[in-house]
Amino acid sequence: MADAFLPYGRQSIDESDIAAVEAALRGAFLTTGPAVAAFEAEFARATGAVHAVSCSSGTAALHLAALALGLGEGDIVIVPTVTFLATANAARYVGAEVRFADVDPDTGLLTPDTLTRAVDAAEKAGRGAVKSVFPVHLNGQVCDMEALAGVAHRAGWTIVEDACHALGGAAVGDCRHSDMAVFSLHPVKTITAGEGGVITTRQAALASRLFRMRNHGIVREPDGFQEAGQAFDTDGVANPWYYEMPEPGFNYRLSDIHAALAASQLRRLAGFVARRQALAARYDRLLGGLAPVVRPTRRFGESAPALHLYVVLIDFDAIGRSRAGVMRRLRDAGIGTQVHYLPVHRQPYYRARYGNLYLPGADAYYARALSLPLFPAMADSDVDRVVDALAAVIG
Repeated sequence: MADAFLPYGRQSIDESDIAAVEAALRGAFLTTGPAVAAFEAEFARATGAVHAVSCSSGTAALHLAALALGLGEGDIVIVPTVTFLATANAARYVGAEVRFADVDPDTGLLTPDTLTRAVDAAEKAGRGAVKSVFPVHLNGQVCDMEALAGVAHRAGWTIVEDACHALGGAAVGDCRHSDMAVFSLHPVKTITAGEGGVITTRQAALASRLFRMRNHGIVREPDGFQEAGQAFDTDGVANPWYYEMPEPGFNYRLSDIHAALAASQLRRLAGFVARRQALAARYDRLLGGLAPVVRPTRRFGESAPALHLYVVLIDFDAIGRSRAGVMRRLRDAGIGTQVHYLPVHRQPYYRARYGNLYLPGADAYYARALSLPLFPAMADSDVDRVVDALAAVIG
């Protein structure tokens, strides 16, 4: 990739992926068919989950999770403010209120302390009762789920892990400390379906509801029919065309075409993760020379995470340059960067709904964060190029 423009992220497609999609196109099914079921089984095995339910996007996955838990008006969902919009929006889609939690300023992660403070603030605001927590495994680093679960389960709250950045991390998606975990298959994520999402869970009842709600809320199993007079013929056998909708769902299905690509990518997950870890280790080593004005986000925990993003924290005041100016200079050098994320509580919709919130950890993280290029097709020399360019820009 040397001399080419380096985006902050990019999909990694090879001939096996192309062959898998071609085979799906030549098959009998294009929409939800056997490729989807096969992918879901492989995904469950890869994450250690009991059930995996695919859908059309990570956003759809978050919405389905909120629906499956029965969240709605009068309920409050705790969401860390440093995340993509969809994490918070999923709660609003079902009519629940959001309480934004602060994060650790050096990792961007929700902690037991910031969770507890958010709950205290929610109770003082009096807009409902806390019912669920949606921790976010930001950049691929995994929250302390055991500690968060200890807080949540004592209070009787459900937990949905937003693991869209963290596929391939140790124990991510096995749901040992949560009700569900949600993944994205967007092109810049660890594996891609083009567009797609997956929810994992250990609970059969939740999986059944997820499957139903991604397909318009339709029930096809005779033992679930409520209208016997129209469901069964005179012999008591279910009419072959019949289905029921006890409540409306959504068309959130994944197609066989997307599932074929995702399954092909999933078989290379270990290689993708290993390469991301190797690139991150090289960044860590080379950036040491730019400390203390530039440093990687603090690593949480002992195991190497399956990083989706490589984020550095830059003291822009100390270098005398704005973040936008640094990004423009790097772009002129052929290097793409991004900021993940503007804290969601600052968005106009949420400011209007909840007012101006003081979340200093999130503000400190956001003020310094910059995502550098990280994707498996990068060469070691590309990391060297990025670090050299960054060093030149900051002087």
